[in-house]
Amino acid sequence: MGTPCWAVVLLAVLYAACERVVRQRLGGTFYPVLLAGAFLLPPPVAALVPLPGALLSPAAHRPQAPRRIWRAAELSLAVWAAGLVHRVLGGGDTVVGSDFPYALLPCAAAVLAFCGVLALLDGGIRALAERVPARRAWRGLFSRSLAPIGVHGLAGLMMAVLWRSPYGPVAALLVLLPMCVSWWVFAQYDRERAAHQATIRALVQAVDIKDGYTRGHSERVGQASVMIARELGMPEERVEVLRFAGILHDVGKLGVPTRLLRKDGPLTPQERRIIELHPEYGHEMVRGISFLGEARAAILHHHERIDGTGYPYGLAGGQIPECARVVAVADAFDAMTSTRSYSRARPVPAAVSELQRCAGRHFDARVVDALTRALARDGWHPTVTAGPLPPELPLPTPPSTDRQEAGRPTS
Repeated sequence: MGTPCWAVVLLAVLYAACERVVRQRLGGTFYPVLLAGAFLLPPPVAALVPLPGALLSPAAHRPQAPRRIWRAAELSLAVWAAGLVHRVLGGGDTVVGSDFPYALLPCAAAVLAFCGVLALLDGGIRALAERVPARRAWRGLFSRSLAPIGVHGLAGLMMAVLWRSPYGPVAALLVLLPMCVSWWVFAQYDRERAAHQATIRALVQAVDIKDGYTRGHSERVGQASVMIARELGMPEERVEVLRFAGILHDVGKLGVPTRLLRKDGPLTPQERRIIELHPEYGHEMVRGISFLGEARAAILHHHERIDGTGYPYGLAGGQIPECARVVAVADAFDAMTSTRSYSRARPVPAAVSELQRCAGRHFDARVVDALTRALARDGWHPTVTAGPLPPELPLPTPPSTDRQEAGRPTS
């Protein structure tokens, strides 16, 4: 039986309308209509459904035309692959006969094919156009998209079943109503999270303004913490928490007098005790930010040492939370490789050698090894660079050890 042209046009117009509304009002991409097309239409015909919506939707970056063409091409290929898998597994018959639960197997396989094609193409364009290392380009793309697209696939299957039922296409369109409501709820969550992130950025900017010599330090510590966390094989949720922990680890410096943060030369014992209160200040400042999770422990304990000689509580070994041990190594690494009021930046190999020398005493040896491996493979490309070094500053002794003896904390 041939495919009615009106069905293709209706699905294409419906997807274009949903895509425009979702992108402008809610953010993200709306896949149920595309997957319904994959379940209802022959694969070559289903591949036409995303073209108008993708080509006409506003692009987030310039140049817009190449991005629209690329998006249209990858969505068409993904829909074609999903439709082909669904048809090969007999999904068309199960949709027409409303044959549950057997209709779920071809649907699941089609969703996997859809996710796989999108992940393959998105990772490929990142690796080629943005020159992201291959290991990072595809990391997490498939796994992160599987759950949300799986939900979209179920909605698409419901649309397809109702479309083929006696109630017809009008009943199928009703499936979109609860999907739009749930999408709006998730969008509200994302907006709230974005507001939290804006608050974090404001706090970090305040610290950078107050302690001008360490400007950019927080972002770099967050970047190094992410490298370590991924090398240790942590799930992406914890990697994100470690990024927040690294970015916010010094937020407590807002409670420290500026004259002490910018003082040239050694600190007196009393001044040092005041600066060493900054982890506790920071912990109190972020206590009410619930989504930070274990990042709060990292802020409080990132100056503890494996041998128990750190502060504020003198924890040792396994008593120190893992996230704090990660941030401690990232913090010391950036302290050594950045220009400060009292020190010149050291080369990355020299900083790594110093971390390895102090592994097992000051730092967790496993964490140091993870950073060493990540740097050897990916190098160190901080997103924020330190300012120029004043010419009168002498080359210091290694900051992770002698800097403590000189009476100044490591960051």
